[in-house]
Amino acid sequence: MSLFILTSCTSASPTATAETTQAVEATGLNPTAVIAGATEPEAEAEQQVRPTIAPFRFVLPTPGAEPVSGWRPPLYPVPWAVSPYDHFYLARPIAADNVNWPLAEYRYGGVFFAPNIVHTGVDIDAEEGAPILAAGPGTVVSADWGLFSEIPGNITDPYGMAVVLRHDFGYKGQTLYTVYAHMSEIKAVVGQHVETGDVLGLVGDTGITTGPHLHFEVRMGDNTFFRTYNPELWTAPPQGWGVLVGRLTDNRGSWLYQLPVDVRPMPSEVPLRKVITYAEGAVNPDPYYQENLVLSDLPAGLYKIAFEYEERRLQFWVDIYPGQITYFTFNTEDGFEVLSPAVPTLDFLPGTATPIP
Repeated sequence: MSLFILTSCTSASPTATAETTQAVEATGLNPTAVIAGATEPEAEAEQQVRPTIAPFRFVLPTPGAEPVSGWRPPLYPVPWAVSPYDHFYLARPIAADNVNWPLAEYRYGGVFFAPNIVHTGVDIDAEEGAPILAAGPGTVVSADWGLFSEIPGNITDPYGMAVVLRHDFGYKGQTLYTVYAHMSEIKAVVGQHVETGDVLGLVGDTGITTGPHLHFEVRMGDNTFFRTYNPELWTAPPQGWGVLVGRLTDNRGSWLYQLPVDVRPMPSEVPLRKVITYAEGAVNPDPYYQENLVLSDLPAGLYKIAFEYEERRLQFWVDIYPGQITYFTFNTEDGFEVLSPAVPTLDFLPGTATPIP
């Protein structure tokens, strides 16, 4: 089954309605352009597709109150793990009344500043001086300049002023860390124990940046640049929204690097979201999904995935379900396939989170 479309990054701030989408875009906070909106109508007639994944088999918790801004629903409570392979253990590091998820052009696995430098986290747009919050409970193990260079006080370090937390829980016996970079001011101190939501510092533009924002990383096993994983697979989605995860490969099973992919809600096809598959370099796929594409914060519903490959237009349809990962694969020889996660059970919380001594 072969179908598909086009290029580039995805909208950083999906919204519940068209009005709130326009309101967020009107703020002008993003340091880089974010593509969101309709493009020219499709030339080809599209076939009707039936849902590809079995519906939910348990009742979700009652949604909480809307955040002050109302730009998106509140997050699922953490830890949230619908299938045995999920690990949505972290809260957002920027408050819910702000636009607080990745800028379209600055997701995990992208290449921005140089051909050989791969982005090992996500950049979250926020105003200068906005509070940066702990994504989970843990101990501060670093709070200074010099995170990348490993030279304390190095004001030329690309991370700028940064804080690292070693969390009280891990995953499958491995220690979990989160990194918060480009701060204008550090509030936390090394050795301090913090709880989810405690203020670690303030948003800034220290280090290599294009404007004020938070660079957020998840590291597992070791606190190093080479042990990062996609934060969008570790942070709880908004209630009623889900996450698209894909593995796109050639006929030998090798990743298709830096392939621009369009994701459009059906039937309106608005807003258009864009995402690019991982670049080659210091990125790590999830141990289970082995993905090279992640797009979170998608309201539940039917979506068209489309891109161009070897001068062919290919497209496919998937269902996004509340609080779940929708996982698909594409192989240049076998085409598309949607795989359901394992059937959820009532004892999925707290999943496989493990205490760290």
